[in-house]
Amino acid sequence: MQELWPSSGYRLLNRNGNGRLAVTDDFLRAYLARPEVAPQPESCDAERALHTELLDNPRLAVDAGRLGSLADPDAVENYEVVLAFRDRLIATDTIEACYRGLFEGGGSPVPVPPLFVDQLAHAILRSILEGCEDPFRARAAELFFRKQTALNQDGAILLGDDDTIAMYRQTGGFGSLGKLIAEAGTPMRQVELDVLNRDNAGEYWARSDRFDTVLDLTFGREGLDALCRVLESWVRHFFDIAVSVQPAQSITDEQWVWHVGLDAEATAILNDLYNGVAVDDERRARLISLFRMEFAEPAAIQPQVRGRPVYLALAMAADDTVRLKPQNLLVNLPLAERI
Repeated sequence: MQELWPSSGYRLLNRNGNGRLAVTDDFLRAYLARPEVAPQPESCDAERALHTELLDNPRLAVDAGRLGSLADPDAVENYEVVLAFRDRLIATDTIEACYRGLFEGGGSPVPVPPLFVDQLAHAILRSILEGCEDPFRARAAELFFRKQTALNQDGAILLGDDDTIAMYRQTGGFGSLGKLIAEAGTPMRQVELDVLNRDNAGEYWARSDRFDTVLDLTFGREGLDALCRVLESWVRHFFDIAVSVQPAQSITDEQWVWHVGLDAEATAILNDLYNGVAVDDERRARLISLFRMEFAEPAAIQPQVRGRPVYLALAMAADDTVRLKPQNLLVNLPLAERI
């Protein structure tokens, strides 16, 4: 079995004694290699010198005066963003602590670019899936850090990677050549991506970094079950709590006490349903999946919720995109104070 998601940066990190991902110099250097901060042909000597020093010592303190010596204002701004994020990583020492700290207090906006948030989740999921041999779980985990496009095809709920679909629509899958053809007005072939199934699931590992398989989230199929298992693993990894997550077709619970939307649309719909606000058919149709979460240890959750399930939901936005926010499970579960 080939390496899962080489682009995650997982191999640049070390696990500490608690199973968390310790920040390393090599991981920090990966951010310094990003095109936003890597020197360009027109970069000034001060910028080149700074970049060289940071590669040698990625924890180097850089004050405002040093940044002010750079000739390019855009380079200064990019360095400010990357170094601020680097300082967060260094201060928290682990990827998990940095990720969780971004959402403490419930304030918004999140103080780092969304791309960096997704990259942290990417590395964390790669760690969680170490040793996993189930390609459906790996594909389901992509929802935690990559936006999807949803399609209802003959009653089946299919999710494809949004960026990959956009690329295929633009280039027909033929890279820059395809883009030239598209710009010339030549009709492109229809987007065709493989739906992950039992017959082709073994191919996922070799193409995992291409993000070009489609996940079937239809009720009762492997993809939805796999997503449940990843949700369980995410909660267990951060809180050391065992939970069971199962798909649900509806919520008929007269003692419904708690819910968590896994995205903005699902949160709004669940809030309205809980509060007795009418939800029209068009909005209801955006719900992709409902879930029932139960806790193995009642003492792990707040007294008013003990013995009751927590309902989860995943939905598509009006533009058919799905943006699962795994941080919602870190800040919105009714956990006891000791957590």
